[in-house]
Amino acid sequence: MHVLVVHNRYSSAQPSGENRVVDQEVALLRAAGHRAEVFERRSDDIAGRSLLGKAAVPLLVPWNPAVRRDLAARLRAERPDVVHVHNVFPLLSSAVLAACADAGVPVVATLHNYTQVCPPGTLHRDGRPCSECVGTTLSLPAVRHGCYRDSRLATVPLAVSLAVNRRRWWSGVERFFCISGAQRDLLVRSGMPADRLVVKHNFVPEPEVRRAGRGEHVLYLGRLAEAKGIGLLMTAWDRIAAAGGVGVPLVLAGGGPMEREVSAWAAGRDDVRYAGLWEPAECRRAVARSVAVVAPSMARETFGLVVAEAMAAEVPAVAARHGAFVELVEDGVSGLLHTPGDPASLAACIRRIAAGPDRNQEMGQAARRRYEQGFSPAVGLERLVEGYRTAIAGRTESMGGSK
Repeated sequence: MHVLVVHNRYSSAQPSGENRVVDQEVALLRAAGHRAEVFERRSDDIAGRSLLGKAAVPLLVPWNPAVRRDLAARLRAERPDVVHVHNVFPLLSSAVLAACADAGVPVVATLHNYTQVCPPGTLHRDGRPCSECVGTTLSLPAVRHGCYRDSRLATVPLAVSLAVNRRRWWSGVERFFCISGAQRDLLVRSGMPADRLVVKHNFVPEPEVRRAGRGEHVLYLGRLAEAKGIGLLMTAWDRIAAAGGVGVPLVLAGGGPMEREVSAWAAGRDDVRYAGLWEPAECRRAVARSVAVVAPSMARETFGLVVAEAMAAEVPAVAARHGAFVELVEDGVSGLLHTPGDPASLAACIRRIAAGPDRNQEMGQAARRRYEQGFSPAVGLERLVEGYRTAIAGRTESMGGSK
């Protein structure tokens, strides 16, 4: 099968799970003998633009005519069987769908977030869940609140793109890959075509190393932002420390807007270590040395890559009881779920998962079995190719019916 993957890469200054998923899927397809090529734009390239070029970027968010021209030419030259679209913000735009329509190539799209119904794609605002724009046409609440980067001006291009391109997305994509059932349920309720939405969880490559002992630390690995629950985790850990601790330190790795606050909080403590940004190999080693991985997100995550990676390494997780985490973690079996936004509940779950080494090991083994059944490369490849074939067949049938 010949697949062309379309993706706007996120800035390298902030590690992106979405970039990682795209790279891993391309490698998976190639290893299985498929021809997988990439058509991409890079957000890093914006810095090298002239002042006028930088100022023009918001105008390209709803529609980039050069991308339509360039992609259409490539599609005519290469004639792939299917195009797989990931992120199109900010440099690709919905023009990629027009290019595919011009060339008559079927499209599948992975929905990594909620940008089909929420301009910033988070369904989270001011420290709490928000669905004000779900079901609306113009996303005016997002503009009023300045939901993207706390800026009304920066939010406008996203809101405009969502309003003018919604019909193009909903009619121009043969299959949407939702990365969790929770995400699909919300999108169906928002009015998206249910027959085009299928669940295809992200897969996780087989880890180079799995946990061999009891673990050396509790690990938070991810973006240092309020929506990810980092403030909640600090409050919960202070409660744990005041009660005597759990015998291992908390290690926090990542970067983001709360980096300075996290660094100051961790400074001078024996029970906390802030590690900054790690290379991927170091992240994998740290996961395998963990008593547990903590994912206390305040937002309703569409997946939970770090949790799946921990499961692959035979490490249980403590995660918030909402969004995709409920699908990933079987509470009390392969990990523990805490009440979202509740520091006491989070602290209790961390104490519980660290208190019994034998039970912790059993949870880790159950987590590994869950990984093998649902998130392994073999499962990921099967679901990916199945989605492509369904999209190709759907396009062929619709073309036949129109003749």
